Amino acid sequence: MLNPLWQPDRREMFRHLGLGAMASTCASWLPSLAEQVAADPRRKRHCILLWMSGGPTQTDTFDMKPGHNNGGEFKEIATRAPGLRFSEHLPKLAEHSERIAVIRSLTTKEGDHERGTHLVRTGQPPMGAVAYPSIACSLAKELGETAESSLPNYVSVAPTLQISPAAFGPGFLGPSFAPALVGGNGAPGGPVAGGKFAALTLDDLELPRGVGEAQAMRRMKLWNAMEKRFLNDHRAASFNDHHALYRKAADMMRPEVRAAFDLSQEPDAVREKYGPGMFGQGCLLARRLVERGVPFVEVSLGSGLGWDTHAENFKLVKDLSGELDAGWATLMTELSERGLLDSTTIVWMGEFGRTPVINSMGGRDHFPNAWSCVLSGGGVKGGQAYGKTSADGMTVEEKPTAIGDVLATVSAALGVPPDTENFAMGERPIKIAEGTPIAELLA
Repeated sequence: MLNPLWQPDRREMFRHLGLGAMASTCASWLPSLAEQVAADPRRKRHCILLWMSGGPTQTDTFDMKPGHNNGGEFKEIATRAPGLRFSEHLPKLAEHSERIAVIRSLTTKEGDHERGTHLVRTGQPPMGAVAYPSIACSLAKELGETAESSLPNYVSVAPTLQISPAAFGPGFLGPSFAPALVGGNGAPGGPVAGGKFAALTLDDLELPRGVGEAQAMRRMKLWNAMEKRFLNDHRAASFNDHHALYRKAADMMRPEVRAAFDLSQEPDAVREKYGPGMFGQGCLLARRLVERGVPFVEVSLGSGLGWDTHAENFKLVKDLSGELDAGWATLMTELSERGLLDSTTIVWMGEFGRTPVINSMGGRDHFPNAWSCVLSGGGVKGGQAYGKTSADGMTVEEKPTAIGDVLATVSAALGVPPDTENFAMGERPIKIAEGTPIAELLA
């Protein structure tokens, strides 16, 4: 899959060496290969972002309003945490509530998909000359700084990039910190035609037909020697950066790297627990990548703007919740079984919430005024709801929370100081998060 967040232009060298497919692979992977991950994942912190494109409804998931007209069709259920109640369609997740913290008082000002996505993912409104990086790129950069693996620092599964491409990209950090993109096919919530599970694919990750591992490595050795001579004559930093990126792209062809993305190695029984659709299989891939030390993985739920439920809200949200429940709960279970949940922070959010008031089409509309996001796993003090909305869900009554504070809290949970600075054009210092960590949410 050609990475639309950055497209390199040095492919001819690979073509002349007979590595056409590898050149295509490099075009896909180079943006995410400037840094590497730690060899021992137990010594690293990880983040998994569960991105709900379209804007998920808080009133039908984590901030239910039973007994009010705005409450809708769903019932709420008790969880393992006293006073913390979820939708009836999230029963498996309710079993993990002691590791989950719901922020019910998030309030922002952007109710447009593009602008809201940019704000939530970068912490900045989409204006001005600075190309801000997504929080994912910034955190992956910090978490992967001392890594030694051939795997990328940041992998994004099935993102909806067309809404706001800049919100998913590395901005002024540069192409080295863009995500590796995993595409696929498969209807949400069900198997694909001709297969039992949704297929997640990294295009051109295989070696060209007729080229074995040893032959490919010999060709890369030849290319490396030629490139080294070129670099001796051209010492600009940009040339060295390109060399490092292409070298890492070649490493991506190694069998152990390709194996990390091969979900067929998992038993069918495990794959079924996650759910057969894109999201469930993406959560399984996230577990495999975290096991191998990848610091940041993102998994999107919903085809396109899947949570944009202006009509038939309850039918759509019931289906989406089924996918979410299976994938997220199984992910937490398996991370815990492997001793990785304490070092992995899981974030659930979209670009805004949805109106508590139900419209004439049985849907809910865009609503940034008072909505929810969720933190779970490592570094998070679970079993609680932070903040409170009114009985009708229309306003925040306690502990209003800005998006900058949420991003700062995520950063702190991962052990990354949110005031860590990177430098934009003109050496302007930019903090990872312009906010204050919420102490009550940090373990």
